[in-house]
Amino acid sequence: MFTFLLVVQAIIAAALVTVILMQRSEGGGLTSSGSPSGLMSARGAADFLTRATGVLAGLFIAMSVLLAFLAASRSATTVDTSLQRRAPAAQTQPVQTQPQQGAPAPAPADNGVPLAN
Repeated sequence: MFTFLLVVQAIIAAALVTVILMQRSEGGGLTSSGSPSGLMSARGAADFLTRATGVLAGLFIAMSVLLAFLAASRSATTVDTSLQRRAPAAQTQPVQTQPQQGAPAPAPADNGVPLAN
């Protein structure tokens, strides 16, 4: 059900973009008052596109609210942890004991960096 509504939402969004791009960019838009002239005239087509934009925008908002409600009420049984950062393993330093009498002292660690000395 959720996937079907998501596809319908995508179709509504594509139709909304198409209707908006078909309109002239001279201003007015949804705030202009229309005249009851025929649908096939230039002004009638503009009124139709304006109404279609309003209807599609309302459907888009209503579907967005519905999809948000459905997504919030779905009970997820698993959590995707593929992007979770893992803490680095704790690095333990070896315990250094006192060298015995006559034993050579251990060489200083260079932390794996050549020419560190």
